[in-house]
Amino acid sequence: MRKITIYSVFVLIICGLFCNPVFAAGEDLSGTITISGAWAIYPTVVAWADSFKKMHTKVKIDVSAGGAGKGAADAIAGLVDIGMVSREPDPAEMAKGVTAVYILHDAVYPIISENNFVKDAILKQGLKKDVLIGIYIKETIKLWDDAVIGKSGRSLHVYTRSDSCGAAAAWAGYLGKKQEDLKGIGIYADPGIIETVKKDPLGIGYSNFSYVFTREGKVLDGIKLVPIDANENGVADREEIYNDRQSAIKAIEAGKYPVTRKNYLFVKGKPQGLVLEFIKFVLSDEGTKVVEEVGTSLALPKQEREKVLSQFSAR
Repeated sequence: MRKITIYSVFVLIICGLFCNPVFAAGEDLSGTITISGAWAIYPTVVAWADSFKKMHTKVKIDVSAGGAGKGAADAIAGLVDIGMVSREPDPAEMAKGVTAVYILHDAVYPIISENNFVKDAILKQGLKKDVLIGIYIKETIKLWDDAVIGKSGRSLHVYTRSDSCGAAAAWAGYLGKKQEDLKGIGIYADPGIIETVKKDPLGIGYSNFSYVFTREGKVLDGIKLVPIDANENGVADREEIYNDRQSAIKAIEAGKYPVTRKNYLFVKGKPQGLVLEFIKFVLSDEGTKVVEEVGTSLALPKQEREKVLSQFSAR
């Protein structure tokens, strides 16, 4: 009979208490991953989770939206395994031991109702950056007549996000400020701000790439994307007008659209175990196919994905 020493028993007890591997070599993955955060990333992460669970039937993944701020805070506090964050990491967050994994990129768009009283003028002329600053930062533009050439006499209703989110951070960043500097009526989440703008022919808001297009790639019914007059020639040029997802993607990839941003997964400490396996899937060719099928975010080029994964190759 094999002799078991007191030391061996001690090791077995310690491993039983503290060594709880999510999976063993040659076995399927198992365990639970909890994820919360950015609305922009949410649809893609849900699709990733579904695909990953089909591959590994013993895995459970709980995904909930709530804004990039919530995702970051939840990850830092250890309330979730992964936080979805659709903005650049804050140095203070990184100082708390966060690993920010770059996974996607996209953009934020100003939107108006398709019933906006001066829609034709807005779509023809576009809005210059200084005008958007006057609307969202300085509050010097309170009438649509001050934003575009016209004589409507109509007031301008400004909507922003009430939740801490990447869309607001990106939009404010483009205007040279931070989310807390944005003026307007606060509305929760992308679906909320889109529905509010739809119903208000005097309103203006902004929303994520993930939400302004239908699954088929057209601009969502009820809204119009406001052209940003980046070259300030007083005209919305063809390359500044986006009527479908493909034209928007083309402008983003070419670096011509001015309000783009990166998306991240936040993990407290270094990703390991089941979380690391999920991240590897996210950045794999299979994960990229999921992104392309869902169509709500833009996948990273293969070279960029490999560069991100290389930081975990030694693990």
